[in-house]
Order: sequence, then C-alpha cells, then structure tokens
Amino acid sequence: MMRRREARLGWLFISPAFFHLVVFALFPMGYALYLSFFKWHLIKDVRQYVGSSNYAFCLTDETFLHSLWNSAKYSLLSVPFGMALGLAVAILVNQKLRGISIFRTIYYIPAISSGVAIAMLWIYVYLPETGLLNSMALGLLGEHGRLTPMVASMLGKPDWHLASIDFLNSTQWAMIALAFMSGWGGLGPKMVLFLAGLLGIPQSLYEAAELDGAGRWRSFVSVTLPMLAPTTFFVLVTSTIGALQVFTPVYMMTKGGPDESTNVVGYQIYQEAWVTFHTGLAAAESFVLLALIAVVSLAQFRMMKSTLVGYATT
Repeated sequence: MMRRREARLGWLFISPAFFHLVVFALFPMGYALYLSFFKWHLIKDVRQYVGSSNYAFCLTDETFLHSLWNSAKYSLLSVPFGMALGLAVAILVNQKLRGISIFRTIYYIPAISSGVAIAMLWIYVYLPETGLLNSMALGLLGEHGRLTPMVASMLGKPDWHLASIDFLNSTQWAMIALAFMSGWGGLGPKMVLFLAGLLGIPQSLYEAAELDGAGRWRSFVSVTLPMLAPTTFFVLVTSTIGALQVFTPVYMMTKGGPDESTNVVGYQIYQEAWVTFHTGLAAAESFVLLALIAVVSLAQFRMMKSTLVGYATT
C-alpha cells in the first residue's frame, strides 16, 4: 500500500511536466511527422498524400542542400570560437578576487537578453562607416580614409586607402559576422559550464604538476584540458545543436542574404512554411535537420568516448 501511494504521489508530482512534454513537444513533433508525408499548401488548404516525395525533393533541392552547407559553415565557425571564448572567460573569472561575482553576472547578461534585441544591437555594431567596428578601425588606423603615418610605415603601404566594410551585405563577411556575434551571445552559458568544471578539478593535481616542474601552460594542457573533457563534450554537443538550429540572428540581420550566403536550414524551413506556405515540405525539411543533428551528435559521442578511453590509458 505504501509503495502504491508513493507511486501515485510521484506521478502526481511529475504530471505537470509530463503534460507539458506531451502537449508542447511530443504532439507537435508527431503532427509534423504526419504533415511531412503530405503536399499541403497552408493558405489554399490543399492536402494530398505524397508519401516520401517531400523527403526525396529535399535531398535533391539545390536551395535546401545549399542551406545545409551554410549551416555546416556556421557551425564550424561559431562552435569552436564560442567554446574557446567561453573557456577563456571562465578561466579569467575563476579567481578568488573581491567582486568577481559581479563580472560573472555581467558576462552572463547576454544569455538572458532577447535574441531579437541582441540582433538589433549588433546590426548597429556592423553598420558601415558609423558602426562600432568600422568607426573604431577608421578612427584608430586611418585619417580621412588614409592610413596614419605610423601604420603606413609599419605596413609599407603609404598610398593604401581605408574603406569601411558593410559586414552584413558582403558575401565574404556576413557569415563570419553572424558567427562572431554568436560567440558573444552564447558566452554566458558556456562560461558557467566551464567554470563549474574548473571548480571541480582537485587542487592537488595542480600541486603535483608544479612539483614535477610543470609551468602554467603545461598544467593547462596536462591537467585542465583532460579534467574538463566531460564538460567540453557537453558544451560541444549542445553548441552544435544550437548552431544547426540557428534562426533569429539570420532572420533579423541578413534575411538569408546576401546572395543566400547566410541562408541556413532554420531560415529555409521558415521560408517554406510561412512565405511559400509549403507546410508539408517544411515539415520534411525539419526532420531532415533532426536526422542531421542526430548523426552529428552520435559522431561526437563516439569521438568523445575514444578520447576519454585515451585519457584513461595514458
């Protein structure tokens, strides 16, 4: 009787979360899977069963394949940069100094800010000529479009003219600009995770390394990085999943341009669902993205497992 009562009580406590999971996660996913087998125009309300044709079209559509490539490029740029930045800041705030918690809070603020507001802020940062980056570069390095004498003599290019860069309207810079912004926007959670990992490393390991004559860099390579391997793996997986699903910065800042150079999968799915209203095709594209995320995550799991085995044997 006690076990039954405890079981009923346990189900009672988890019922709100279970209800939320079913209604707002499992049911929408199941319905989206159902829609992916139909040719359905949202406005005209034309629904026709087409089986796996939507999936076949996805895997042969040049626009969708190009968006997959753009998502891969964005992930390769933003994930390593964001992880390195998060680890560097975590090491900086892992100090026993008065008021260090204030700096930890400041670095975490972007994580609790609106993604739309952050994107609008960075639009002004990237503006040509009057944007923060361009105005700083032109102000520090140049005078009226020319290099300052000191910079010109260092570079050996006295006649070289400076020109502002329109980051968000350049096919060369737009993706890099989005990736750089993501490092700042996702800094807080990565910093907290790495900081927790750093605080969990026993101080005795650093003392033993110091007795063996290891300097700071050697201690970082031989002690900090191996001990942070589980944390690094978790940050890597979650960051990759987030990067492959990116949407808000692209929608707010570039609209997939210029020349579709930032048209990632998330924005492509939005275009199919809410611009051309091909709802079934958009649902199929979302499940292709889900399969891609699953494959990448599985590969990362295997890679991390082999890495941990290597640390254990050494």
